[in-house]
Amino acid sequence: MTATLDYDGDIAVLDLGDDENRFTPQFLDEVDALLDAVLEKGAHGLVTTADSKFYSNGLDLEWLGAHSDQGAWYVGRVQGLLARVLTFPLPTAAAVVGHAFGAGAMLAMAHDYRVMREDRGFFCFPEVDIHIPFTPGMAALIQAKLTPQAAIASMTTGRRFGGSEAHEHGIVDATAHEGAVTLAATSLLRPLGSKDQGTLGAIKQVMFGAAAAALRNP
Repeated sequence: MTATLDYDGDIAVLDLGDDENRFTPQFLDEVDALLDAVLEKGAHGLVTTADSKFYSNGLDLEWLGAHSDQGAWYVGRVQGLLARVLTFPLPTAAAVVGHAFGAGAMLAMAHDYRVMREDRGFFCFPEVDIHIPFTPGMAALIQAKLTPQAAIASMTTGRRFGGSEAHEHGIVDATAHEGAVTLAATSLLRPLGSKDQGTLGAIKQVMFGAAAAALRNP
């Protein structure tokens, strides 16, 4: 698994990888470095996508089980990435081309917009069924983006939402056919043009300050 960065005109397209795209420490380092590169390039927007039937399966529970003494550090790193994307000083969109589970779904939620494949793949917060309560930061992130009804429907049930259901609940902003999800995500951002990073970053810090602070202080 190796995350990669490409450009569609002025829109940066960050591919999370071609497997389950779980959040290994290496993955977290790679994505952080690529986000640095996006800002340095002066892109007008950021789309994250994947080359797999998974967008991301979230936490690497196998790694965490083998390194339980580093659990607090690991959760802090994951939440740091979520906070960074939540307040990223560019317009952002997640192209959810396949399954998005747990922290992988949270990564999608951290974006400004989400486009999901309409005919295949699930968007799911399985925490209630795998006996892993949400941290305050993770709960704050999700609740900052969803209506109370959608938060209850997704956070307390472990329900797997297909694309159309996710759209109906406001979990994603749009759906697209297979092969068109990433293009639909870039098309959402392209009309926005170039935004001043300092101004947009400050606006997002105000909008999502409480959730970002909860994520950065697990």
